[in-house]
Amino acid sequence: MNSIRLFVVSLLISVMSLTSAAQAQAPADENQLYNAWSYLLGRALIIRQENTDMREPGMNYNVIKYHNLASDTAFVNPNFDVAYLESWIAIDDNSAALVSVPEIKDRYYTIQLLNEWGDNITNINSRVYPNHPSGIFALVTAHSNVKLPAGAIPVILPSNKAKLLGRFELKDSPEEATKLQRAVTLTITGTPHITQPPAIPEFTNDKLPGVALFDNAEAILQSAPDYTPVAAGVQQSVRDIAQKVHTNSQYRQQTDNALTQHVIPAFMQEAHTGIATWKNNWLGGHKEGRGYNGHYGTDYRMRTAINLLGIWANSPGEAVYYLATKDSNGQSLNGNGFYRLHFPATALPETMAKAFWSIIMVSIPDYQVIPNPLKRYNFNNYSGLKKNSDGSLDIVIGPRPPKHFPESNWLPSSTNQAFAFTFRAYVPEPDVAAGDRFPPAVTPVNENQF
Repeated sequence: MNSIRLFVVSLLISVMSLTSAAQAQAPADENQLYNAWSYLLGRALIIRQENTDMREPGMNYNVIKYHNLASDTAFVNPNFDVAYLESWIAIDDNSAALVSVPEIKDRYYTIQLLNEWGDNITNINSRVYPNHPSGIFALVTAHSNVKLPAGAIPVILPSNKAKLLGRFELKDSPEEATKLQRAVTLTITGTPHITQPPAIPEFTNDKLPGVALFDNAEAILQSAPDYTPVAAGVQQSVRDIAQKVHTNSQYRQQTDNALTQHVIPAFMQEAHTGIATWKNNWLGGHKEGRGYNGHYGTDYRMRTAINLLGIWANSPGEAVYYLATKDSNGQSLNGNGFYRLHFPATALPETMAKAFWSIIMVSIPDYQVIPNPLKRYNFNNYSGLKKNSDGSLDIVIGPRPPKHFPESNWLPSSTNQAFAFTFRAYVPEPDVAAGDRFPPAVTPVNENQF
């Protein structure tokens, strides 16, 4: 009898042990894993960009780099319609960054500040600061001990670092835009302690990190505060997964399999089609139930997608962005083919924006310009495009200039190179800002039909 009891007890213990082991080794719920991984990736993308920036000549913390984008073609998601400047601000409670902005009239400009997760902090311009569009703006921490100069406008940063980007519309006088760009200066008071970014795995846009992203999760989370209302909960999910992949090799492998086979493909699909409105095979504008560019609220997955596809996106009041990777038939855009964008006379691109519009072709997956002999990468208000006899406008894309078509309206592509279009409307019209108006579809055409 005792032997039977011992056998039953041993059997129960074995079953309980097997159950506990199975539970310990079970992979994370894929929805939880999706949320945790996409959240952590959002910060990793900013860290990657910070590291990339610091390897560039002329870049350093608290130093403005003034770009001449006519030659700076290696810039990610470039904008050749503006004179560009950038800096990484790094301060502490005993230091401040003083940004001097000149008086600017009759020209679009903005000094954009973003936090270390990719959220917009503010834009320094006449629209956001109508009573103080120029002068000294003091970037400080919330608990700053710095006595500011008289008349300086304080701008409180949510953490000790911020990305600063300046844009000055070229219009038809690029020399004047460059002069204004160079008039923006940055002065640091005190000697700030600058923390280096935490380690992240190496990755590219077409090979995003798998389970290795969780290896330094705690340091990544601690490297910058995140003020999205759901941060605490999703950060705990990140920590739970990170702890398990660190201590259980089987769980680690199962998690990596789930990421590479399911989570990452699903995220890429969401990033390209789900974060904004999809119309005319353009992705852009606001989508009901999602966040807004630059102000994502609880929509951290959209924030991560923007950090991946169009890092440093501005708020909708400043700019609306549209991304096209497919033609009107749903096929991927490729440099072997010819395409046309047709704007009716009643819906020309300049009617979409109060400031200016632009369209640029960039490569996939790295979102950089595609070299061509003409060094022509974009069109905008001042490109001298020729309209049709009925007042409409055609833009043609292809590897060769099409016959019987104005070369001024031709945007060169490169054979066998996949590409995307970014269309920008700066200070968009209300229907554009509301997501009710889109660029026309990119239509495939025969090069001999013109």
